[in-house]
Amino acid sequence: MTPSELTTRVTLDTCAAVTALAALSWALAGAAAGLGVLAGGALAVVNFRWLVARAFVATSTGSTSATAWLIGAGLRFVACTGACGVLLATGWAHPVALVAGFTVLPCDLIARGLASARTER
Repeated sequence: MTPSELTTRVTLDTCAAVTALAALSWALAGAAAGLGVLAGGALAVVNFRWLVARAFVATSTGSTSATAWLIGAGLRFVACTGACGVLLATGWAHPVALVAGFTVLPCDLIARGLASARTER
C-alpha cells in the first residue's frame, strides 16, 4: 500500500466511523455530544492531512529545514487548539465527545498500518 493510498483509506474510514459515532452520540446524549464527536473527527482528519502534506513536502524536496518543520507543526497545533477552545468555550461540543472524535483516527491509522504490514510480508 502506498502512502497516498493509506492516507486516503484512513481519511475515508475515519469519516465513516466518526459519522456513525456522531449519529449514535447525538441520539443517546444530545446535540453537544454529537457535534463534539463530529468536530473532533473533522479536526483529526484536517490535522492528519496537513501533517501528511508537510511530510510529503519535506521528503520530496529534501531541503526543508528543521526550523520550517517546527514552525509548521506549531501552526498546526495552534490552529487545532484554537478550534478546540472555541468549540468548548461556546458549549457546542462536549469535552469527552470531542476527545472521542479525535481518537478515531489514530486507532484507524494503527489498524491500517498493522494490516498493511501483515499483508506485505
